[in-house]
Amino acid sequence: MTTPVPAPKGETTREQYVWQPSADYLDSSNVARLMHTLGASSASELRATSVADIAQFWDHVVRDLGIQFRTPYSRVLDAGAGIAHTEWFPGAGLNIVDTCLARWARDTPDAVAVTHESEDGAVRRLTYAELDDQVARLRAGLRARGIAKGDAVAIYLPMLPEAVVATYAIASIGAITVPLFSGFAPAAIASRLQDASAKAVITAEGTVRRGRIIPLRPLVSEAVAACSSVEFVAVVHHHGTDLDPKLDAGEVPWSELLASDPDPVVELTAASDVLLLAYTSGTTGKPKGAVHTHAGFLTKVASEVAYGFDIGPGRTFCWITDMGWIMGPLTIVGTHACGGTLLLYEGSPDQPDTHRLWELVDTHRVSMLGVSPTLIRTLRAASSEPPSADLSTVRTIGSTGEPWDPDSYDWLARDVFGARVPIINFSGGTEVGGSFLCPYPVEPIASCSLGGPALGMDVDVLDDQGNSVTGTIGELVCRQAWPSMTRGVWNDEERYLDAYWSAYPGIWRHGDHALVDEAGNWFILGRSDDVLNVAGKRVAPAEIEAVVAHDPAVTETAVVGMPDATTGEGVWVFWVARTGLPHTDDDEVATRLRQHVADQLGKPFRPSQVIRVDELPKTRSAKVMRRAIRAAAQGADPGDLSGAENPDAVEQIRRHVHGLKIRV
Repeated sequence: MTTPVPAPKGETTREQYVWQPSADYLDSSNVARLMHTLGASSASELRATSVADIAQFWDHVVRDLGIQFRTPYSRVLDAGAGIAHTEWFPGAGLNIVDTCLARWARDTPDAVAVTHESEDGAVRRLTYAELDDQVARLRAGLRARGIAKGDAVAIYLPMLPEAVVATYAIASIGAITVPLFSGFAPAAIASRLQDASAKAVITAEGTVRRGRIIPLRPLVSEAVAACSSVEFVAVVHHHGTDLDPKLDAGEVPWSELLASDPDPVVELTAASDVLLLAYTSGTTGKPKGAVHTHAGFLTKVASEVAYGFDIGPGRTFCWITDMGWIMGPLTIVGTHACGGTLLLYEGSPDQPDTHRLWELVDTHRVSMLGVSPTLIRTLRAASSEPPSADLSTVRTIGSTGEPWDPDSYDWLARDVFGARVPIINFSGGTEVGGSFLCPYPVEPIASCSLGGPALGMDVDVLDDQGNSVTGTIGELVCRQAWPSMTRGVWNDEERYLDAYWSAYPGIWRHGDHALVDEAGNWFILGRSDDVLNVAGKRVAPAEIEAVVAHDPAVTETAVVGMPDATTGEGVWVFWVARTGLPHTDDDEVATRLRQHVADQLGKPFRPSQVIRVDELPKTRSAKVMRRAIRAAAQGADPGDLSGAENPDAVEQIRRHVHGLKIRV
């Protein structure tokens, strides 16, 4: 995230928005309860306490959130093999379903565990008792098909109740979940199935997005043809067509698996047993399988959802995401560890129009709403007026993965929610199993800020020599282990050590550039390899994008660095025009944007190219794919686009740059 910037010269500067916590959050939130338990008078003091003795802190978290261990741990952690191979809760036995499902099915069986709404408005619900029953039936069906502890089972599903049932059923056997992005093509599916040696795949006939039925089952069929380890594919009857009414050999109806009598036996797993393999979807190279465990992942994500997002029984958590991103498993496990209701939405959140998201909140009385900055920019561009829907149930807003611009952030916080709801803008990653940085509802939160270190996370910003820095860009690192730290890269120890532990001895280097300002606010400035070096001066794309996004003609923008004979690296701006405005002259806008950037950030950062495009390539979770944009502009291979929502946008940029006859 970037530091807020003033309005371009000649325009009115709005006072920077800062969230101020009310008595409700200071007295009655989950994080306030933890502060009281640990004797902390402020969020800053709580952060310091949480890393002064990480073993003691995480032990408090386990007790505060009631995380269920069948066999107690002998100690909280063991770093005898080195920080990169820290063992958490050694000697303990548990299964995530004990905490996330069994206790609620016993104590509050009629509470709603899962609500699903599809793009056409159809709604399904499962109570905790119903979810527990379906998990027990699927557990029996999978075991009857030979799935046992340690086997890998892939989930290639949209955000359906069946994805939740499958997650818990696989875990309850002690098998390993391999969640896959529901937009992957066959080659991307196959590479992950092969790496995990998956024994089974659970998929659906299709899904829906923007009114179109998108087949899933045929893609899985093509993928498993290249995967000898896969013994069967379970198929959920969802958005099927009449084209392929019969299942092929090796395919099993989901309904047949659920027809089994419930199996009451939940496998006892060790704390360090593998729960899931979460594959990254980088733009180049073989995807990395981040290894997450029953105890570590459960403890970390439960703390995220409880303390950051203030979820508990009777509250509804909604984040528009996908099973293939770490936010998919995080929302399932975290919400249910806290006893809340998980709202799943299948489809595009701006269909049939930009009121859909707000109507979703109103209809289902959402307590925590997770959004992306890109989505909010789209909704704001469509109408700057606050929505008319009832949003009074919202207590927190979640955000991750993509930089905010101050105008959109302030519009959401101040205009839409009347400055009564905090934006919990947090940052972590697949390998982190949660967040490194997270603001909390009990502290002031500056516009666009990530607040500070997440609880229990000993993060810092270092320069190239390994010195802590303030007020300047540096590498985001973590000095101590945490429960959900990946246990490695699946089947590739060397890659794990090289990726995270080779830059600074004994310190995790995450690959993000960050900045802590003089007031102590933390900002993520993008991936380290996205940061530009212009004539020896480093600048993050987000800093320039925040200036460009302030222009009334611009609705979206992406900045990349391109080779430049004079400065070494030049600033290229790609922008998408705001709809509903009078015709804009591209040259006039380009001149204006160049001047804005020079005025706000300095003449060295004046863009050398300002190019209007129809759309920017983004992932399904709305992250702009800057490296793919840079590659397209250079005429190079953009790498793996399997996670792209709109891969055609990459080729359009390539053709557009080539048509301009720009020398790269």
